[in-house]
Amino acid sequence: MPATTIVPVALAILYQGDRVLMQLRDDYPHILYAGHWGLFGGHLEPEEAPLAGLQREVYEEIGYCPPHLTFFGEYGDRQVHRYIFSGPLTCELGTLVLSEGQGMDLVPYDSVVAGVHYAQILGENRPLGDIHQRILLDFFAQFRRELPV
Repeated sequence: MPATTIVPVALAILYQGDRVLMQLRDDYPHILYAGHWGLFGGHLEPEEAPLAGLQREVYEEIGYCPPHLTFFGEYGDRQVHRYIFSGPLTCELGTLVLSEGQGMDLVPYDSVVAGVHYAQILGENRPLGDIHQRILLDFFAQFRRELPV
């Protein structure tokens, strides 16, 4: 049986307060989490460092260069190894230019917990990808502990 190739990707948690920028993925049946809310980022090129790949992907997808990204962690499964970085979104949503996916939105913490967010462009609720929800719940758990009391 041939060995399964694990695809390396880098993803960004871009946040403003308790909201996180998410992409409504296309409804193409051949992609993971089709029609779900997911994090921006994507596949790494051969020999590409995760941070450099993430910066390239985010710029390609929304025309944004995050000024500061911090390594958050790694999440893997049998198909994908995910390098996760986080940083503040320092511009208004309306200044971003979406060039991949059906839509984007600043998704509030409550939607992350519920695992579903309203897709205004479609006029219906759409689920968060399971792994994306898990990553964001871990992120918010850490973020809230670090807030001053």
